[in-house]
Amino acid sequence: MTATMMRQSVFPTPMAGGILDVDLPVKLGFEGSHVALRVMFRLIGASFILSAPGLWLLPSSSTDPSLMLYKLGASIFFMFCGAALILRNKTYSQPEVYFDPVRREMRILQPGTDGRPRTVLRRGYDTLGAARITSKHVEIWDVDGSVLINVPLSDPDMRSALRMQLGTLCRH
Repeated sequence: MTATMMRQSVFPTPMAGGILDVDLPVKLGFEGSHVALRVMFRLIGASFILSAPGLWLLPSSSTDPSLMLYKLGASIFFMFCGAALILRNKTYSQPEVYFDPVRREMRILQPGTDGRPRTVLRRGYDTLGAARITSKHVEIWDVDGSVLINVPLSDPDMRSALRMQLGTLCRH
């Protein structure tokens, strides 16, 4: 064994320009970048939850039992609606797409009820029809022309790695 062979690294390293190596898998999620929408739903949900006990803190002129029943119903309704709005946008059950350059395949994994990912779709690069990679998303087509996946993409390093992995499938 020569000295140059001993100095070579077994592990893949990023290229000098900051672009990911071709041999590294790329993981994308379906959730996209809906940060503003998530923040809005959480703020509205928090205001509903805070308004539920707020109904009881407001001064009221009447202590009628029927009005108290309406107040109780409204506060329970606000509490459940607020919790639903806050918990609505959890991303723990979103599927993820893995592009594996070693096996030359695309896998879609969905977390199961136990939290462990399960393979929903596994396709080799040679069984895919075409791919279009833009600055905002990745679109993969089947050989019959139907769209398999449309995934948001914002990282330029991942975009470059996908273009290098998919090679001849890429359409502009």
